Amino acid sequence: MSYVGNQPLSVAFLTDTFTGDGTTTAFTMTVAPANTSSIIVAVTGVLQTPSTYSVSGTTLTFSAAPPSGTSNISVRYLGIPASGVTTTAYRTVTEFTATAGQTSFSVASYTVGFIDVYRNGVRLNSADYTATTGTTVVLTSGATSGDTVTTISFLVSSVLNAIPATAGSISSTYLASSLSLTTPTLTSPTISGTPVMVASVITSGTSQASTSGTSIDFTSIPSWVKRITVMFNGVSTNGTTDIIVQIGSGSVTTTGYLTQRGFIQATSANASTSGTASMVILTSAGASSVMMGHSVLTNISSNSWVASANFSQPASSLVGFSAGSITLGGVLDRVRITTVNGTDTFDAGSINILYE
Repeated sequence: MSYVGNQPLSVAFLTDTFTGDGTTTAFTMTVAPANTSSIIVAVTGVLQTPSTYSVSGTTLTFSAAPPSGTSNISVRYLGIPASGVTTTAYRTVTEFTATAGQTSFSVASYTVGFIDVYRNGVRLNSADYTATTGTTVVLTSGATSGDTVTTISFLVSSVLNAIPATAGSISSTYLASSLSLTTPTLTSPTISGTPVMVASVITSGTSQASTSGTSIDFTSIPSWVKRITVMFNGVSTNGTTDIIVQIGSGSVTTTGYLTQRGFIQATSANASTSGTASMVILTSAGASSVMMGHSVLTNISSNSWVASANFSQPASSLVGFSAGSITLGGVLDRVRITTVNGTDTFDAGSINILYE
């Protein structure tokens, strides 16, 4: 690809990874960020708002302990405080009163190429003196007695670690993904009273294999989230009770839902089911077949949520749909996928979420 000007260079953002245990809240980072906005923190693939953690030096402290998981905490540094910067004055001025015919002057240590020389207030050209030793300046022609010779040397400092020196580490794909993690800050903007369309920022969680355990949890969902899509890909369990989706604030809510499920099956009459234990009810895939589809959860107002789902079970020639609602006692921060009896074990497929 051709570029106007220099070809762009790419470097890597430093990243720390930690393992949560459900108890520990404080973790030691590699370097000390400037503030909470200088890092991107994700827990189990879910972006955290800066209000949920604090930084003090190299210590990252969460307001609530992250859940257990191997390397499930990621800290990406957007910038690293500069190190190795000398804080002395950036220039040194030395004045001499010359003697008749004097050519050599001893000056404070300087970096070659970063010194100016003046004679009676007139700046000399490079041909009028030699400054190659770092400690002396030699005039091409001798000075007159009483001449004022002034040298001004400039400090040269280095900024280390501001950008890693490894080339080719940041790609345009990574920059795009970094932008997608930005927390939305505009809500229903208007210009002169006219609503303005704002693009939604969609963030993907970390896909989890639904091949073991009795529930799949996505926690630490940011408080600004208004819509969550739960996606099922080839999911099944070792039992026959239905798969359900639950949400919660601080803990999973297991009662109080208004839910209805229906399905159409080629080999049997249409049927419907109602319940109070989940946002939606999806037909169990069982051990012999798998289920696929998605459920969309939408915040309608305050802490009230509604949901709808569409799913299919090809092996049983079944397609289904479900809808539900609930008002939580606080801001939603988690989603759980489990079964009606809570004891059937997942044995195939994967589940992930998108939130916006």
